Amino acid sequence: MKNGKLLDLYSDYLISAFGQTTATGLSALLNGEISHDQMQRSLASEEQTSADVWRSPSRMSAKSSGDGVMIVDDSIGEKPYTDENDIICWHYDHSQQRTVKGINFVTCLYHCKVFLCQLVLRIVRKTERYLDPKNGKRKTPLEENQE
Repeated sequence: MKNGKLLDLYSDYLISAFGQTTATGLSALLNGEISHDQMQRSLASEEQTSADVWRSPSRMSAKSSGDGVMIVDDSIGEKPYTDENDIICWHYDHSQQRTVKGINFVTCLYHCKVFLCQLVLRIVRKTERYLDPKNGKRKTPLEENQE
């Protein structure tokens, strides 16, 4: 099976699964038609990006009638008791009208009449820090609003 077909098959598996997803699980689902090793080699052969989905002649383009929409959304998974780092830090939550500590992630979905497909999921990393002149602690820019 060609890499493009394997990528489509693996993407379908990831989208439709409700629990843990693994190459071994996909192989078992297909009764060994595609081995774990074959899937691993395909995934490791080259770096895959969201742009690969658009470049590949996948079933998405075949099923789409052209009247689909792209949905982009950012969300925050709150982690108020976890130590701060580049991923778990302060973000402004528009729904609560305040800053919250957690993981900020952006998703991009394609939706049309016949299906919904997640194209991108990116976690926002905040690497910018500064020293608070009052106490000398490292902070992210939005954290200053918490005091």
